[in-house]
Amino acid sequence: MRRRILQATLLAIAVAVVVLGVPLGFTALKLVEDITEQEIAQRAQQIATALDEQIAAGQPINLKVVHVAVPKGARLTVTSVQGQDYTYGPDPGENALLQSVPMVRRGTVTIATPIEPVRTQQLQVGGLVLMLVVISAGTGMVVASLTARRLADPLRHVAARAARLGAGDFRPDQRRHQVPELDRVADALDASGAALSQLVQRERELVGDVSHQLRSRLTALHLRLEVLATSTGDEAEEEARAALEQAELLSEVLDDLLAAATAARARDAEPLDVTSLLTRVADEWREPLRAEGRALRVKIADELLARATPGRLREAIGVLLDNALRHGQGAVSLTARQGAGTVVIDVSDAGPGVPEELVPHVFERGFSGHGSTGVGLALARALVEADGGRLELSRARPALFEVFLPIARADDVLGLPWKPEPTPR
Repeated sequence: MRRRILQATLLAIAVAVVVLGVPLGFTALKLVEDITEQEIAQRAQQIATALDEQIAAGQPINLKVVHVAVPKGARLTVTSVQGQDYTYGPDPGENALLQSVPMVRRGTVTIATPIEPVRTQQLQVGGLVLMLVVISAGTGMVVASLTARRLADPLRHVAARAARLGAGDFRPDQRRHQVPELDRVADALDASGAALSQLVQRERELVGDVSHQLRSRLTALHLRLEVLATSTGDEAEEEARAALEQAELLSEVLDDLLAAATAARARDAEPLDVTSLLTRVADEWREPLRAEGRALRVKIADELLARATPGRLREAIGVLLDNALRHGQGAVSLTARQGAGTVVIDVSDAGPGVPEELVPHVFERGFSGHGSTGVGLALARALVEADGGRLELSRARPALFEVFLPIARADDVLGLPWKPEPTPR
């Protein structure tokens, strides 16, 4: 986009240079020649007037009286009525500028000046016009570059915001660019992010509630069928076993459906080098913490591989670090290690932590005990869960948040399909 804007502006500048610069240069060259010819004509007229006064006084033509009016290097030629020629000055050459003025006494005064000084002046004027054109074009290029950047940078930011929204980052972005059209797009993206976040949250809550209710009913049905299967009577026992088998099949179907839903949510997850990603995230957050007089302590194990989406994990960890920066105190710690089948990421600080009465609600959307929007932690959990992981508040005082990500297995690294285990929700 920036290149297209720059190309269009430069094309407009080139057209302006051709349309205006070329005629201006030609006019300047012609003007120099016209001014020189007019000056020679005025000098010839002055000489003719002086010679007419000599003739009127009965004096012979004396060119020494008027030689001061002859331009340097030019030749003065006076033709009298008797046909006699009087000359003064050197030969100007073949390509000379000639200006002839008639005398009252029927004579002619002609001044021939060399063309070289005129060409020198024309080159100087042409160079000046060319310099002005170059300066104008350079100024236009600078303005075009600034304009292209002013338009392209906001477009790239809005595109990146849309990409983050598609990756599951529903946090609002307060940055605006003072361009009405782009700001309206940013407002629409924020509104869409809020709506999508609420939709995903409601879907997750609904699936969890349905899963819980179905499993509760299936467990009760299993217990009753097991009691019935152990009772007397061959026919009742046979029917009970058949019903028990159907209940077990239904339980398996429920497990498969939940596993499929988990896989669908995590379809963008990929084997990710968590060590490298967290190192880059730490580099990004070290300076904001240092500006507040706080330190970032990093302890990340080597060669940590997990199944996760880079954008989602980066945003989730960013939310936790931002939460520690805004609401915590002291040094902030970012650690990562390998657990039992998971990669565990810890974010903690030395602040007062989360009050006990707020612990059950810390991940609820819209709930905040510090006057903020109450969106960040809820979105961080949604981002982690979208990749099949978990985000928990493991310790309230001081606050310790832990992210659990499924570890990348050998078949993941080799590029084979990842089949999640059918674990209950």
